[in-house]
Amino acid sequence: MENKVGRALRRGVALGLTLAAAWTLSLTADLTGVGGRLAALGEDPALAASLMASQLGELPGARQGLTGWGRLLLRASPLLAAGEGPVLALGEPGTEPEGGTSGAPDPSGDEDEEQPDLQPIPGGEGIVEMTGQGKQGSHYLQDGKVYVYNRTDLELDASLLQEGTTDVSLGEGPQILIVHTHGSEAYSMTDGDLYEESDPYRTTDCTHNVVRVGEEMATVFRAYGFQVIHDTTLCDYPSYNGAYDRSKALVEQWLERYPTIKVVFDVHRDALVGSDGEVYKLVSTEAGQKVAQVMMVLGTDAGGAAHPRWRDNMAFALHLQKNLVKGYTSLVRPTVLRKSRYNQQLSPGSILVEVGGHGNSLTEAVAGARLWADNVARTLLDMKQ
Repeated sequence: MENKVGRALRRGVALGLTLAAAWTLSLTADLTGVGGRLAALGEDPALAASLMASQLGELPGARQGLTGWGRLLLRASPLLAAGEGPVLALGEPGTEPEGGTSGAPDPSGDEDEEQPDLQPIPGGEGIVEMTGQGKQGSHYLQDGKVYVYNRTDLELDASLLQEGTTDVSLGEGPQILIVHTHGSEAYSMTDGDLYEESDPYRTTDCTHNVVRVGEEMATVFRAYGFQVIHDTTLCDYPSYNGAYDRSKALVEQWLERYPTIKVVFDVHRDALVGSDGEVYKLVSTEAGQKVAQVMMVLGTDAGGAAHPRWRDNMAFALHLQKNLVKGYTSLVRPTVLRKSRYNQQLSPGSILVEVGGHGNSLTEAVAGARLWADNVARTLLDMKQ
C-alpha cells in the first residue's frame, strides 16, 4: 500500500512539474512560435501516448480502461488527454496483428513480403481467448452494428460507409474464385489436429492449413448452387517473398479465362501476439458452438499504388457484413481498411478474408468458415436474383 501511495505521489509531482514548466515557458517565451509548436505536439498522438506512459507507468489494456488516477492525470493535461485513444489501442489485443496481412507496405503500395516470426507455444499454454468487437470512437467508423477499423493514414469519417457501388453481377458460369496468398498458414494443434510444420504455425499439408478452410467455404458455396474455383496453389512456398505477386498472376489468369468470376476471396488466418508473448485466439459462440471469428480486410490507395475502385470493394464487403452481423452474435470482427491493395484492384468483388488466428484450432476455423460462407452465400443469392 505504501509503495502504491509513493508511486502516486511521485507521478503527481512529475505531472505538476511538467505542467508548471510548460506554464513558465508560456510566460517567458515568444508565444506565437511556442504556441504553434505546443499545438503541433498536442496533435501528435504518438507523443501524447509516450507522455502518458511516462506518467502512468504500465499501460492498461483497452478492455480494462484507465483507472481513476489515470483519468485524473488526463483531465489535468489536454496534451495527455490527446493520447488516450492511442494508448488504449496499444493495449488492445488484436489492433496490431504480428502476422497474417500485417506489416508496413512497400513503396509501391502493395503488401510487404516479410514472413512473420511466430514462436511455438508448447501444449497450448499461453493461448488467450478473446472476441474482437468494434467500439465507438478511436479509429472505428460505425454504421449501426457494422464497424470498420481505419488503419490507413487517410482522414475518414462514417460517411465513407455510404460510398461506393456494389458492382458484383452474378451470372452463369464460374462466379466465385478462392485463392490463398499465404496458403501454408496453419493453426494451433491444441485440438489434436497434428501436422508436419514447414515453419511454426505453417504447413504445406493442405488438409491442415488455410487451404482446408477455403475448401470448406467452397463446399458451402457449391451447396447453394454457385460455381466455385478453388485454387489450392501455395503462393508462399517454398519462398514467402513474392507471394502476392504469384497470387496476383493466378487471379489474373482465372479472370481472363472466366470473365464470369465476380467474387474473389483470398483466404488467410490472422496472427495476434501480446506484448508478453501470449497468443490470442479469436472466438465467438454461435448456437452453443465455439468457432473462430472471421475478419474481412480491404485495401486502399493510401500506400501510393493505384486502386481507383477501392470504395466499390468496400461497398461489397459492407453489404456482406450487414447481413453477417444480423445473422450471428459476434462471428465477424470489424472490417479493416489497410494501406496495401492485396490485389483487390483486379476486381471490385475482391476481399481478403482472415479466419481466426494462429491460436485457434483448425476445428474452430473450419466451423467459423462454414458459418461465414453460409451467410455470405445467402446474401449472394439475393444479389443474383
